[in-house]
Amino acid sequence: MTLPGPEPRARRRAFARTRPKTLTPPLIAVLNGPNLNLLGTRQPEIYGSATLDDVEALCAEAAEQLGLAIDFRQTNLEGELITWVQECRGRASGIVINPAGYSHTSIALMDALKAVDLPVIEVHISNIHRREEFRHLSYVSKAATGVIAGLGIGGYGLALRALAGLLEEEGEA
Repeated sequence: MTLPGPEPRARRRAFARTRPKTLTPPLIAVLNGPNLNLLGTRQPEIYGSATLDDVEALCAEAAEQLGLAIDFRQTNLEGELITWVQECRGRASGIVINPAGYSHTSIALMDALKAVDLPVIEVHISNIHRREEFRHLSYVSKAATGVIAGLGIGGYGLALRALAGLLEEEGEA
C-alpha cells in the first residue's frame, strides 16, 4: 500500500491544466427605450398585457436555449441609452434594441449604434408601419442589421435567435 504523497497532487495539477476551459457565452445587450417600463398598463390594445418583466423572462429563456448571455436594461433617458450602446463596444457580441419613441427622433442613437460596429436587431412590439405616419421612419433602422416589428413580445425571442445565427456564421457562437 502506497501512502498519498506529492505524486497524486502533481497529477491533479496536470489534469487541471489540461481540462478544457469553460466557454463564456456571447453577451447580447437587450436595450429598451422610453415608456417600456409601462408595458402591461400602457395602451394594452396596442402593446398587449405582457409586462417588461415578462419580456425579460422571455429573453432569459431564449438566451439560455441559444447559448447566449444577456444584459437586459430599460431607460427613459436618451443619453443613458446612448451610453449603454457605447459600452457594448468590446463587451457585447450584439445588440437587441427596442428604442421605442427614440426610433423616430434620435440621430444620436443611430450614430452610436453605427459606431459600435456590432450586429443590431431592432424590435418593435407593434407594427410601426401600420401606425401614425411619423412612426414609419426609424433612424435606428438605418443602423440595424435587421428589424422585427408587429409580432408582440415574441419579437424579442426572434431577435435573439437571429443574432445567434449571425454570430454562428461569424464563428463567435
